[in-house]
Amino acid sequence: MMGILLQVVADSTAATVANATSAVSEKLSLWSLMSKGGILMYPLYILLIITLFVFFERWQVIRKAGKLDPNFMRMVQDNIVNGNLSAAQSLARNNGSPVSRVIAKGIQRLGKPIDVIEKSMESIAEIELFNLEKHLNILSLIAGIAPMFGFLGTIAGMIQLFYDINTTGNFELSVIAGGIYVKMITSGTGLVIGLLAFILHNYLSTQVDKTANDIEIASADFMDILQAPTK
Repeated sequence: MMGILLQVVADSTAATVANATSAVSEKLSLWSLMSKGGILMYPLYILLIITLFVFFERWQVIRKAGKLDPNFMRMVQDNIVNGNLSAAQSLARNNGSPVSRVIAKGIQRLGKPIDVIEKSMESIAEIELFNLEKHLNILSLIAGIAPMFGFLGTIAGMIQLFYDINTTGNFELSVIAGGIYVKMITSGTGLVIGLLAFILHNYLSTQVDKTANDIEIASADFMDILQAPTK
């Protein structure tokens, strides 16, 4: 009799473990988890879409701005030294990069004092960098608020969970554990989106810094060109 009872218990335990394993496998499906995150998952989806849109839009603009003919400054120098200012101006205007637009402003101010030329170029450089950095603050904002949205979703879910437990009086561990892990989905999603936005923001900022460095180098070379004929 005892042997039969033990066999029944063992079979029941095995079936329970198998069912639990199957349930866990099903619950750990990515799309299944995402669908259980609750209503606050939708703002997180929107933040993710905005993050990707802003990144690819800015990435294309910044990548285009970083393209410059390696011989650009040499050609500008040759034209200025030869007195062909119109050709130098045309070359700078037609290049279409922030560096060339800064140099074009410097060529346009030729004949004025050096400090006036330099200030004009600095003003254009600031405008160009501002245009490149446009919308990057959105990524910075998302990096900060996405985890907060996720945490808010978890807190709201936990409040609802404990309210249901208090109302129904169901204190089974499986119910509590299942409810908790589902409510943590929003926190995990928010952290992932926030981390992604932070990484993309820093990547784009680095590319803008490279363009700023190119502008500074080109501006210094241009000022040297202006000083060369007077030597």
